[in-house]
Amino acid sequence: MNDMSRMELEPSSAGLRKGDEVRVMAGRDKGKTGRVLSIDPRTRRVTVEHANIIKRHTRADSSKNIKGGVVEREGPMAISNVMLVCPACAKHARTGRKLMPDGTKVRVCRRCGTTLEK
Repeated sequence: MNDMSRMELEPSSAGLRKGDEVRVMAGRDKGKTGRVLSIDPRTRRVTVEHANIIKRHTRADSSKNIKGGVVEREGPMAISNVMLVCPACAKHARTGRKLMPDGTKVRVCRRCGTTLEK
């Protein structure tokens, strides 16, 4: 089985969730931090606020009250280019999974060991 077919079969969000604070680790916005706006696990893309700003040329549409012109908005980037920022230690860290005594799985920070669930 080649890599492309495996990627199509196994969508992954790499331990990230919508609303998580992440730091951009590669690309032109390297070093910026922001919240995750959306995740596409199938294509392994993530949209981070205030990062990867693209210019979108839009046509005016009077029925939807959309003004025409150039609109700046966040574009998707590869999920491998971002890392989660731990709220406890305030540093970027990998995530792990831990089985709690009540049987639920929670995400944990690999750097300090605290749980990342709210």
